Amino acid sequence: MERLNLTLDSDTSRRLARHAKRAGSPRATYARGILREALEAREALERRKKLAADYVAGRADAGKLLKDFEGAQLEWFDGND
Repeated sequence: MERLNLTLDSDTSRRLARHAKRAGSPRATYARGILREALEAREALERRKKLAADYVAGRADAGKLLKDFEGAQLEWFDGND
């Protein structure tokens, strides 16, 4: 496991502390979770952009990929209600 040294401005530090306290988690643990979520969201956005570009380019299997993607999104939303 690697260590990452971050310098936070005072506003970000206070917000992180507030959210971590609310979650009942140490700041570093909470920050690691936020970072992981942000990376997953960034990767999902990249996949959506590629899918959209492929769809626009007329990729033969773009329709199937879009259906698969939409189904996965709906499952995720249903599971997080």
